[in-house]
Amino acid sequence: MAAASLGCRSQENRPIPEPGPNEVLLRMHSVGICGSDVHYWQHGRIGDFVVKDPMVLGHEASGTVVKVGSGVTHLKPGDRVAIEPGVPREMDEFCKTGRYNLSPTIFFCATPPDDGNLCRYYKHHASYCYKLPDNVTFEEGALIEPLSVGIHACKRAGVTLGSKVFVSGSGPIGLVNVIIAKMMGAAAVVVSGKLFSLFYLNPKFWVLLPPETLEFKVGRDLSASRLQKAKEVGADFTIQVKKETPQEVAAKVESVLGCMPEITVECTGVQACIQAGIYATRSGGTLVLVGLGPEMVTVPIVNAAVREVDVRGIFRYCNTWPVAISLLESKRINVKPLVTHRFPLEKALEAFETTKRGEGVKVMLKCDPTDQNP
Repeated sequence: MAAASLGCRSQENRPIPEPGPNEVLLRMHSVGICGSDVHYWQHGRIGDFVVKDPMVLGHEASGTVVKVGSGVTHLKPGDRVAIEPGVPREMDEFCKTGRYNLSPTIFFCATPPDDGNLCRYYKHHASYCYKLPDNVTFEEGALIEPLSVGIHACKRAGVTLGSKVFVSGSGPIGLVNVIIAKMMGAAAVVVSGKLFSLFYLNPKFWVLLPPETLEFKVGRDLSASRLQKAKEVGADFTIQVKKETPQEVAAKVESVLGCMPEITVECTGVQACIQAGIYATRSGGTLVLVGLGPEMVTVPIVNAAVREVDVRGIFRYCNTWPVAISLLESKRINVKPLVTHRFPLEKALEAFETTKRGEGVKVMLKCDPTDQNP
C-alpha cells in the first residue's frame, strides 16, 4: 500500500519491491509529513519539479530490514534503520569532495520522478540506511531527516561555544535549528514567529517557488504554540512578530539578546524575514538561508556588504546521519517533543489535512499495522 499524490490523491496497492544487489527491503514504520509533501499533494509541483505520474510521498522515515541484496554485508533482516532519502546516482565532482547533496543527478525520495517511502514496504540503497541503536525509537529515526537540516545549517553558520543566535521561524525546521544550536554551544538563542506563511520550500529541494504558489494563512495565530514549543526545546527568548518592519524586528532581537547575534538562521524564506535577518546580524557575522521562497527577493544587500555579513545558503544536508544518531543515542538532544500528532497509514488523508491546517508541529504516520508505537 502506498500514499500517492496525483489524481484522486488516494492510497493504492503496489507489488512489494525486490531489492537489488546493493539495496535492502524495508518494512516501513514511521514517516513524518513535511510541508513539501503537502505542496506536492495540493499543487502537483514545486517549481520545475512536476508530478506527471502517481508518486509516493514521504522522505522522513525509518523502518525494519526484511531482506538484503546479495552485496549487502553491514545490515541484516531485523535491523532497525533510519533512511537518508538522498542517494547519489553517479560519482561526480561533488561526491568526490564529500558534498554529494549538490549532485544535480541525485535520487531524492518524493521528488519527481522519484517515489518516496510513505508505504508498507520500500527498497533503498543500503549505504544510505543507518542502523538505529536500541535506545533510539523509530520516530526519532524518522526525525533525523529534518534534524539533519539543522545540523547542516548550524555547521554552515559556524555555531560554536558562546554564540548568540537568532532563528527566524518557529516551524519544525526552525525548532531543529534551536535544538542543534544549543547542543553546539550557543549561549543564547532567540526565535521569532509570525502568523503568515505556514509552508515554504524547505532546503531539501533546490528549486524555488514562484510567488503565486506560496500558501498564506492570515488571521490565525499559529505562532504562539510554536513559540512555546521553541522554549520547550531550548530557546532562551522568543519574539512574536505582528506588523513590525524588518528593522523593528532586528531591534527587538538586539533588545532581548542584549547584543546583535553573530549568527542568524533564516528558516521561512519570506522576503521580510530575510531582510530582518540581515539587519539583525552583527557586523562580521553570518546569515544562513535555510527556507527558500520566491526566486527573486529584494534584500538590503549593500547593508550586508558594507558590514561584512556573510550570506550563505544550504541545500538539504550531507554526512549528517551518523552525527545525529550519536546525539540521539547519547541523549544529548531530545526531539521527541516535536511529534504532536500520529495517524495510521490508513488515515493518511486526515494526517495531511492536519499538516495543511498547520496544527501541531510534526505529524507522524505509522506504516506498520502491527506496531503503532513511537
